[in-house]
Amino acid sequence: MDVVVKKGGAGSAQMEPAVPNSSSAAAANAAAASFAALLEKLDYLDSASIEQVRQAYRYADAAHLGQLRSSGEPYITHPIAVAALCASWKLDVQALMAALLHDAMEDCGITKADLIDRFGAPVAELVDGLTKLDKLQFNTREENQAESFRKMLLAMARDVRVILIKLADRTHNMRTLSDMPRSKWHRISSETLEIYAPIAHRLGLNQTYRELQDLAFRHLHPWRYATLAKAVAKSRNRRRDIVQKVQAEVDAAFARQGMAVRLAGREKTLFAIYQKMDAKHLSFAQVTDLYGFRIIVPTVTDCYTALGVLHQMYKPVPGKFKDHIAIAKLNGYQSLHTTLVGPAGLNVEFQVRTEEMHVVAEAGVAAHWLYKAQETDGTVAERLGTKWLQSLLDIQNETRDAAEFWDHVKVDLFPDAVYVFTPKSQILALPRGATAVDFAYAIHSDVGDRTTAARINNEQVPLRTELKNGDVVEVVTKQGARPNPAWLAFVRTGRARSKIRHYLKNMAQSESAGLGEKLLTQALRAEGMEQLPDAQTHAALWEKLLRFTGSRSRAELMTDIGLGKRIANIVAKRLVLLLTEDGQRPDALLLTRERYSSHENVSQGSITLDGSENASVQYAPCCRPVPGDPIVGYLGRGEGLVVHHAQCGVAKKLQHKDGERFIAVDWSDEPTRMFETAITVTVSNGKGVLARIALELASSEADIVRVDMDDAMDTIDLRFVVAVRDLAHMETVLRNLRRTQSVLRAFRVLPQPA
Repeated sequence: MDVVVKKGGAGSAQMEPAVPNSSSAAAANAAAASFAALLEKLDYLDSASIEQVRQAYRYADAAHLGQLRSSGEPYITHPIAVAALCASWKLDVQALMAALLHDAMEDCGITKADLIDRFGAPVAELVDGLTKLDKLQFNTREENQAESFRKMLLAMARDVRVILIKLADRTHNMRTLSDMPRSKWHRISSETLEIYAPIAHRLGLNQTYRELQDLAFRHLHPWRYATLAKAVAKSRNRRRDIVQKVQAEVDAAFARQGMAVRLAGREKTLFAIYQKMDAKHLSFAQVTDLYGFRIIVPTVTDCYTALGVLHQMYKPVPGKFKDHIAIAKLNGYQSLHTTLVGPAGLNVEFQVRTEEMHVVAEAGVAAHWLYKAQETDGTVAERLGTKWLQSLLDIQNETRDAAEFWDHVKVDLFPDAVYVFTPKSQILALPRGATAVDFAYAIHSDVGDRTTAARINNEQVPLRTELKNGDVVEVVTKQGARPNPAWLAFVRTGRARSKIRHYLKNMAQSESAGLGEKLLTQALRAEGMEQLPDAQTHAALWEKLLRFTGSRSRAELMTDIGLGKRIANIVAKRLVLLLTEDGQRPDALLLTRERYSSHENVSQGSITLDGSENASVQYAPCCRPVPGDPIVGYLGRGEGLVVHHAQCGVAKKLQHKDGERFIAVDWSDEPTRMFETAITVTVSNGKGVLARIALELASSEADIVRVDMDDAMDTIDLRFVVAVRDLAHMETVLRNLRRTQSVLRAFRVLPQPA
């Protein structure tokens, strides 16, 4: 797009599209809207394929007839431009047809069935993957956007052509963004920087990645862009002689070696310069690596030979050599990188690669089409980000919520990576900041689930330890071990995060189903029936019960009861009614025994707790009951069973408001773990007091979970959350604390009455 710079007030410069005269504009519009503009780029297709593309053009042209873009051009110019970009990647005929039709479903009322009928299912699937969802389905713009991205990314995982067409679409929209109202620039540019540019980078489309970044920068910060552009132009003029000298010297050096090389100059993009200045707080003059050269050679061996030639010419800058050939980047990028001190002390970066590496470096996954005739073993496709695409499907299988799916995917759109080794010397690429747990899940989800410890370079380390380049990582697994919810606080990869959440969700449902079955059985006993009817023998009866409750399966019903979404005694009464219709009668003796048991709330029986219930039972943090305390159980809606101290004010209020959700609970005679409770210790202010208290707690076998303090002039209130075995153990701990030097008083924080 032509651009002119207009002077504004106070010396400001405003970037505006150039305004052509009306006659030339009409001619240009007609030319851009014609099929001829695309035809010259289709020389790699046969005549039958070109005719198919022509048919798609005619259909799209008719569908968009009368529609105009913000610039005033016929709308069809946009699909043609998108198809032309796809043609530059040599995409196949189906992708080009989809590119021409990509807005037909969204903007023209054409259905997927219409496209299937006219152009076949593959083209229709591509267009459908590109079509945004109906905004009326969602409550917020963010929810709609998350669902749209999820749909697009899943379509892309099944067929990478979807994202290639989408990136071509976004690139053309960004090229013509100046025609849009200025109020839309920020949103569209931010979305491009946060989503589309990282996806392009993740898939190795570096040319598209750089262009999207620069176009977004230009519209997000037009004044900074204009200032930097001016500074780079001045620098280019000043250093032209030096750059030409370097080029001549490099040409001569390779000529002397008899090596056939292709030398191309490369300038750092404006956005990359801006990022470097912003991140490292540099002035423009301090950015020394503005210029670089790409050296294209015939073979991989020539790459290393060329590196030797360069290092003999100029001194290398220490620490600035990277071998991305031996260890390719995550997106398939391969090159040797070295920074040399050239004439006049100018730092010059050289990238050395083969012709094939160059195509992959610029086009990423699109290189699959450019090179598919030569590559038959599938290794290029595997190298070019397909593992990440597959991981999208894995994450989707475990994450049905669109916003959660998008959160998982965003953490994988990382710009940098660390490369670590397994004990068998296999290389694994992970995002910067990844931990030993991420490594375990990258090996296999079963390994991740059963991980208990990790060793890095033969040293035992915490699981949250961040990995560094070159680390040799080994994880220790144990049969029966399972993921810890605390891992979610530090894992970095979307795969690890989704696997942990999926496991915990399944575990919670499984435990809730067990609790639900226990509750329903006890509620049924209170109605005079000994046990639940068998699922197979009484299939018709269960079918009727599920219709009554609205549950899809017996397991779902039990889970809902365990989570408090259904009341066990209501379900039990309905079940008794169905059993009675089936000819069974309540046991009068059982009914009498259950009705006159010692518990006030007998309709659901009593649950025995020993601490092994995990996710299905929670111990209320407002009162922190321990074995020996009088307790009540509350079936919160969707929370499972929440256990409160019988005197807890929160429980009393809930009992008054929601009494039917309370059930009787008892402590087991032999709890299986420690329970948390809160104590306050008031001490005289002095040196080493906290250490003495901590030592006393440790000798009393009470684990410190958390400590806070209120500091006054002469005294300090130390507020501890400690883990104890039971009420008797807690009393022993308090007695020992009261005998400790400097302690004025020690007491348990009791639940507040209502």
